[in-house]
Amino acid sequence: MAEIELSVLKGQCLDRRIPEMATMQAHVAAWEAARNNRSRKIVWQFKTSDARIKLKRLYQNL
Repeated sequence: MAEIELSVLKGQCLDRRIPEMATMQAHVAAWEAARNNRSRKIVWQFKTSDARIKLKRLYQNL
């Protein structure tokens, strides 16, 4: 899950050149606070019917 958060951080906050470390730390802290306040969760499970649709090309005989 940490890799996902780092990828999101890179795309949403660190997508530009930041000249000073203190500025970057402030941006990251603000992004982190906003992200934590939203408290979204990752749903790792899906239904069998959804799996059959998504994996049909891999398991055609199911």
